[in-house]
Amino acid sequence: MPGFELICEVEPPTRPDLKRVRHQIGVMSPIADAFLIPDNHIGRATVSSVAVANEVQAMGSRGIACLNSRDRNLLGFRRDLLTAAAYGVEQFLFVHGDDPAEGARTSQLTVRTMIEQTRETSYPDCKPFQVGATTRLRPVPRWKAEADFLFVQITYDVDELLRWRESVDLTIPVYAGVMVLASPAMARNLAALPQLTIPDSLVEAVGKDRNAGIDHACEQILRIRDSGAFDGVHLIPVSRYRQVAARLETELVAPDRGGTD
Repeated sequence: MPGFELICEVEPPTRPDLKRVRHQIGVMSPIADAFLIPDNHIGRATVSSVAVANEVQAMGSRGIACLNSRDRNLLGFRRDLLTAAAYGVEQFLFVHGDDPAEGARTSQLTVRTMIEQTRETSYPDCKPFQVGATTRLRPVPRWKAEADFLFVQITYDVDELLRWRESVDLTIPVYAGVMVLASPAMARNLAALPQLTIPDSLVEAVGKDRNAGIDHACEQILRIRDSGAFDGVHLIPVSRYRQVAARLETELVAPDRGGTD
């Protein structure tokens, strides 16, 4: 499908060392159209998503910095926008943020007010920022539909995903969420979450073969692409990024991005 984008998520470091994240970017660059960098995800402190997005761009790719409302007041958010402008980072994904492992949540900003603030912010000689939001498989509020792009929650049921897409009228790019089940423990833990539906057969398959999670994610991506219903996929490869990149480079890149025989 022409124009179908694969946006790969990388794990930002929890220590002042960028070697591993650079390795992730290098390994996935052949399959990725852009990289999403989480922001203190799972309530842990990580290197700034804006700084890592700058690193992505220094390596020749496009970086999308995730920013959460949980950790910011208005002044801190304006600092992030200013830093992004200085680095040339132009795209953001705004999220609410998981509850922090330590400390408290700030309540001054919401995703909606972050979008509004960004729309009102401009700097001389800098392009306007592009901002995205996230949605679950439910009706999309108008203010989210007016973002520049939308990321859809992780799902392991493509049929359910396609039914949702048919139910909403969106004119902005929409990216489906796909996450690799990297291990039997991860499969069991995610299957216990009420907001996710993972087929028992998939949990059992990952329990017997760790590569079953990779197979399922890659099959999801190809099916979503072939459906024509989405503009791309937001892929979370977790620790299996090497294996996913190798698999998709043969199944996705070669046919669609000018690969040679």
